[in-house]
Amino acid sequence: MSTSLTDSTGPALSSDPAADEERRRGLRRMRIVATSLLVVAAIVFLLTRERDGAWGYVNAASEAAMVGAIADWFAVTALFRHPLGLPIPHTAIIPRRKASLGASLQEFVTENFLRPEVVKERLESAELTRRTGVWLADGDHAARLVREGSKITAHALTRVRPEDVAALVEEAIIPRLVEEPLAPVAGKLLGDVLAERAHVGMVDLVLDELHAWLLDNADEVSALVGERAPWWTPQWVDERVGARLHLEAVSWVSEIRSQPDHRARRALDGWLGRLADDLEDDAETQQKFERLKTRMLNQPQVTRTGVAVWDALRRALIDTLQDEEGMLRRRALQELQNLAVRLQEDEALQARGDRVVSEAVAYMVDHYGSEVATIISATVDRWDGDETARKVELHVGRDLQFIRINGTVVGGLAGLVIHTVSHLV
Repeated sequence: MSTSLTDSTGPALSSDPAADEERRRGLRRMRIVATSLLVVAAIVFLLTRERDGAWGYVNAASEAAMVGAIADWFAVTALFRHPLGLPIPHTAIIPRRKASLGASLQEFVTENFLRPEVVKERLESAELTRRTGVWLADGDHAARLVREGSKITAHALTRVRPEDVAALVEEAIIPRLVEEPLAPVAGKLLGDVLAERAHVGMVDLVLDELHAWLLDNADEVSALVGERAPWWTPQWVDERVGARLHLEAVSWVSEIRSQPDHRARRALDGWLGRLADDLEDDAETQQKFERLKTRMLNQPQVTRTGVAVWDALRRALIDTLQDEEGMLRRRALQELQNLAVRLQEDEALQARGDRVVSEAVAYMVDHYGSEVATIISATVDRWDGDETARKVELHVGRDLQFIRINGTVVGGLAGLVIHTVSHLV
């Protein structure tokens, strides 16, 4: 479990107690080593004072080693606190200058990392598209992606309530459709349908159903004629007239079914064509269409039907997504596997994918990079200075102790060289 250092304004730095304890022990060991070298240099210096010969060289080296050790101790300590608690100028740099350090870090990241050309170049050379294909093809990554995606989608669908859908239909969709003039759109769509002859199949279907209904309901046709006939006509006359009308209707519908160029079909096409033209150009027809549209949309049944259709679709999707062997999940897995192969083998697709990703990220960096970078300075500003200094020292202090060790060694060697040169001169 991780914890965080906080102050009155916000979080400082997250930390792991176990890892921090390990760092603390390492820092303590290195401090002991560095301080021990200083103590050893001081002891040697005291023991070799006022001695001549070789001891003079040792004394000079130990003296310089002490100077180097103390100077580097001061430098390292001044980063995090005032040495010996004394308010010496230009010490306790991190607690005092964390705001400017955050601004400098933000500027550094912005100038060196959040540049569109740098980001684009790095992303294009990273082969993200091909790596995505390799990842999808490796192990059960594709299956896991489908499995988790199905769970998330199914869960999201279960959270959509019917009243929310009803509110969306009533408050957003229907008012928008009422306000938007749809007559020209409907006319253009109808004209395209007629041009493509896409309505022929629908007409054939209606004729097939009408022909089948007439064949199966001869008695109903005769009964309808009898109900509409005058009261004074004999029943046998009504029956013969009904039978004749049924026969003519069946014959007429069969004739239209079998003749694609029948005059009734041409008449229907002509009427639909004129309707399409009027919907696009005739103001009166457009007004009638809009009034009809408004009346239909304002019917309460429209909302109930929309909610019912959505609920049926939602339940069907949930059942399909929850079925591990369902068609939707199997199809999704198959498409992902096919995509994985293409991403690995299709160089043109790889180039397009890398280009799209790099350009999209470069665009975001170009337009929003500076705003993203402000997160650095804003976050640093919320940190507590003393706690931040202690935490930074915990992370890098062990390595900084090597500066003290190197200062002791290098100082001793420099003192030895200077003493030697002074004697030679």
